[in-house]
Amino acid sequence: MDRTKVAVIMGSDSDLPVVKKAIDRLKSFDIPVEAHIMSAHRTPERAMKFALEAADNGFGVIIAAAGKAAHLAGVLAANTILPVIGIPIKSSTLDGLDSLLSTVQMPSGIPVATVAIDGAENAAILAAQILALNSPKIKDKLITMKREMEDSVIEKDDKLTIQSC
Repeated sequence: MDRTKVAVIMGSDSDLPVVKKAIDRLKSFDIPVEAHIMSAHRTPERAMKFALEAADNGFGVIIAAAGKAAHLAGVLAANTILPVIGIPIKSSTLDGLDSLLSTVQMPSGIPVATVAIDGAENAAILAAQILALNSPKIKDKLITMKREMEDSVIEKDDKLTIQSC
């Protein structure tokens, strides 16, 4: 079964402005993405069922974004063998530090790869890197992205060098 599809799960629709960056980046790699709203606290059975069935439904990676008591990634990770990437969402409480700690502090045996607060684009890139292990097409797109990043820095350096002389 082809498992190049990524699930992007957010705890609330208010997370969408951050999560959209992950969705857009995944689409730029031509990775199929499916987004849902689920809550670790308000819809725990729905979240658990999704995670239990995710591999059989063709997903290869799950990205979970949540703020405040951000337990969503952990609930999903507890119920799947797929890699789960957590995006702690900045909230009014503690500027997202609460979300970061809730996402990253997982018990032994239930890993959640965690990116920076509001780090949706890096979550998508990490998901692509995981999928690239079995997809030459995604691997090539990542190599191209890295080259474009390098070229951009070199171009900026060249401009700065010319301006400062």
